Amino acid sequence: MTILIVEDDADIGSVLRRGFSAESYDVELVGDGDSALVAASGKPFCAIILDVMLPGRSGIEVCKALRAAGQSAPIIMLSARSSVAERTEGLMAGADDYLVKPFDFEELLARVKVQAMRRENDGADQRHLVVGPLDLDLETRIVETAEGFARLTEREVDLLALLMRHAGEPLARSDIFAALWAGHGGASLNVVDVYIGYLRHKLGEAIADGARLIVTVRGRGFMFQPPHQA
Repeated sequence: MTILIVEDDADIGSVLRRGFSAESYDVELVGDGDSALVAASGKPFCAIILDVMLPGRSGIEVCKALRAAGQSAPIIMLSARSSVAERTEGLMAGADDYLVKPFDFEELLARVKVQAMRRENDGADQRHLVVGPLDLDLETRIVETAEGFARLTEREVDLLALLMRHAGEPLARSDIFAALWAGHGGASLNVVDVYIGYLRHKLGEAIADGARLIVTVRGRGFMFQPPHQA
């Protein structure tokens, strides 16, 4: 997993490099727009962190050029500019997200993870997802096993698919919430626990001990754990 960081402030660039390296990402750091375009030419990145205020080409111009060149990696813009018009300009240029400076690294890391999960969901098989004993039909919303089946709601399907695609990997409540409920007004973080409860109940209907397929990892979140990984 390689992240491209485009940041002309040496101190911020150093902090970002250390932070992402500590999270096991490979990091490529450049300080201007032209260098960013060269670095991104024909290269796959899991994310691009792009400052708006750059020497020479602005981050807006760089973002447009990256998209025009076919770069599909998630782009998260960083800027001290916080008005609605300025954030909108960044998103319309092709950015996937926009974070206002000063920012907390943990928030930026969460946004990178959320974008990665969304890209995985977008590129996944549009019909069936099979992990362990479960066969999840994304269209009919039926989860089936050799022992039985259960019908899920649309949101339950989204949550189970996310957990199954990250089987064996704990997902934080905040990351799940951001991936599935961000932008839906009125929802709070505890909606994740509520839907985990719904899923455990329905999986218990489809398979013996099905509720145990979703485990709570203390201090980390929730994880789909097929029986052979228990």
